[in-house]
Amino acid sequence: MPACMRSLVAAAAFAAAFTIATAANAQKKYDPGASDTEIKIGNIMPYSGPASSYGVIGKTEAAFFNMVNAEGGINGRKINFISYDDAYSPPKAIEQARKLVEGDEVLLIFQSLGTPSNSAIMKYMNAKRVPQLFVASGATKFGDPKNFPWTMGFQPNYQSEGHIYAKYIQEHFPSGKIAVFWQNDDAGKDQFKGLKDGLGDKVGMIIADKSYEVSDPSIDSQIVALRDSGADIFFSWAAPKGSAQAIRKVGELGWKPKFFLANTATTIASVLKPAGLDYAKDIISTSYVKDPTDPIWKDDPGVKKWAAFMDKYYPDGDKTNSNNAYAYVESQAMVQVLKQCGDNLTRENVMKEAANLKNFTSDMLLPGITINTSPDDYFPIEQMQLMRFNGTSWELFGDVITGEVGHDASH
Repeated sequence: MPACMRSLVAAAAFAAAFTIATAANAQKKYDPGASDTEIKIGNIMPYSGPASSYGVIGKTEAAFFNMVNAEGGINGRKINFISYDDAYSPPKAIEQARKLVEGDEVLLIFQSLGTPSNSAIMKYMNAKRVPQLFVASGATKFGDPKNFPWTMGFQPNYQSEGHIYAKYIQEHFPSGKIAVFWQNDDAGKDQFKGLKDGLGDKVGMIIADKSYEVSDPSIDSQIVALRDSGADIFFSWAAPKGSAQAIRKVGELGWKPKFFLANTATTIASVLKPAGLDYAKDIISTSYVKDPTDPIWKDDPGVKKWAAFMDKYYPDGDKTNSNNAYAYVESQAMVQVLKQCGDNLTRENVMKEAANLKNFTSDMLLPGITINTSPDDYFPIEQMQLMRFNGTSWELFGDVITGEVGHDASH
């Protein structure tokens, strides 16, 4: 081969190798919190305070990421999960968000819990352009990509849940008189709005309502007043502690209304048992996650996989607490987003992939319920199924219902 030809071939080979190497390097893009070996994920949970029963969610998520790391990580990177307590206090949540973003330099904050805390940090997270991903709240405000593109909810929004109950009541109890007990914050107001909007021109069926503060030591006076209203349908839109108190007081009063309970307060371990299982019998709620206590899932492969995870990575966790199943679903979705990101671990790409979930499902989601997002749809789950407590476990009934509420904010 002539010398000039050999030179050309060598030059071409070098150029090709350079191009391949450059392309490989170009594919790897990192923002703070990501590297060749690690992905830092921040989290804020009420491990103490009036909503501390939700703290098991953070513990399950930590255990899940321990499992992910033990199995090799995500695209070869280990998860560094950093979780702080905010005691369900918005000022503390702001402090912890700043610590995670500016101190720990996490790539994103995942599953921060509670409407008040997430409302408090939302403007900060969007100003910093850091993902506030899969918020642990059903408040409709967390699905507004037009105004808050760095914040995305996860669970069915509270207004959708209210619409589902309203439809059921109008079909089965058209002459009912409704009393509503609601939490005096954005979550409670959102839930109550969903019920009223769902009732439409039948909103007059609501004859009484009483609010409470999540820090209130007792809610007895509100429940007595609602009983005295003459209502025969009762709604409890409250956090676990308030819901347990409401169930117990309704039972102690001997009041027998048709009882509807917010799906965020349906755990047997932390709500129904403390309230009294006999008092909880026949309560109606909604679900989108398999209830591990329901015998129908005894041989379900997904529940078996979840139970094996709990046994190995969170042996102290309570398998009757559905919050542990909820946390597992959220964590699987988070892992899916990071897998889709590949080597482009910028915050912008995390949000892009979070808004590109197509018919994703989890071991612990109910059959027929899938996770779907798009750039103008920040409500990942919009399906639920009604369920009734039989005194021992929850029993599903009816069909999976889709309720798309809140899109006006983002479309």
